[in-house]
Amino acid sequence: MAKETVSDRKTRIIAAAEAHFGATVDHVSAPGGEGRSSFRLHFHDRDVIATLRPNFRRTHLEAYVLEKLSAECDDVPEPLGVAGDILFQSDVGSRRLNEEIVAHGGAGRMHLAAEAVSAIFRIHSAARQTELNKVMPHLGANPDWVLNLVASVSVLEPFGGPIPARFDRNAAAEALRVPCRQFVKWDCRSGNAALGRDGTLRWFDFEYSGLRHGAEDFAWLIGDESWPIAPEDMVDIMIDSFDSGCGYDIADYLDYLALYTTFHAVQRLKLIEREARRRGWLTRERVRKYDDAGVHPEFAAQICRVGRYFSAQSRLTAPLTRGFDRAMTAFLEIMREDDARESA
Repeated sequence: MAKETVSDRKTRIIAAAEAHFGATVDHVSAPGGEGRSSFRLHFHDRDVIATLRPNFRRTHLEAYVLEKLSAECDDVPEPLGVAGDILFQSDVGSRRLNEEIVAHGGAGRMHLAAEAVSAIFRIHSAARQTELNKVMPHLGANPDWVLNLVASVSVLEPFGGPIPARFDRNAAAEALRVPCRQFVKWDCRSGNAALGRDGTLRWFDFEYSGLRHGAEDFAWLIGDESWPIAPEDMVDIMIDSFDSGCGYDIADYLDYLALYTTFHAVQRLKLIEREARRRGWLTRERVRKYDDAGVHPEFAAQICRVGRYFSAQSRLTAPLTRGFDRAMTAFLEIMREDDARESA
């Protein structure tokens, strides 16, 4: 069977949408680029997001999640129906958080960050009012997944030398094995939230959601390499916004957040390095516009800054701090050299 082209996919989505809504689609745009799974359908009276996932099961799982969450909170899109393998959902806005956050400074930037954190906590709370915390798949429950997460620290070795022998990989892996009892959105990078016409920030893209500790969602946000807020400031926001109904003491919650975010930072650095070798460095604007991996030396330095800060918070990960620090210095030097060449 021939592979479906972008044009074929658009035609199929338009036909399904017009049959589903009984209205004509005026035109179609691609908010994340033509190669992504979601399209914005422009009707005469509203816009609708149509999502065609490669995996049929994930499409229906996402629809189910949105149905349950939207009944309990206003921080997610409203599901508008499923036609085969196509999910229709409300358009939460074109002002994506990853671009909005850099358009603000000072108090405005911190306010947006606090809104993003509070919305995640509200989504978690909403999930606890449903059966989602009982029926969703467990994430990261496979021992091999955890071991691979820990083994990824080798990406730091070219910058700071061999990982110190005092780094206890088994102890770190054991600490990462936690009960899977809280719904998590997963992939809470800032490009997966937007501000609507009403000014409300909402999170979208729930295809990978499941159950884990809960702090992982905040690790995705803080560990988004294009996120322009210092990790220590994000911790202050976490403390101010903390939901005591999550089932954890705040100190324990932040301890686990530091642990998980350290290894999440390692994974993001690994991804950036791989993509930089394959594609070369991208512009900051390109990364933000298309919600791409942060393949720019400034973003690589930022994820190392995040890893340096959080690794230093735990004795389990403190041996990694020097590697993050050396890597950050190296990427900042690359950025200075690139900037100097561009201005010459």
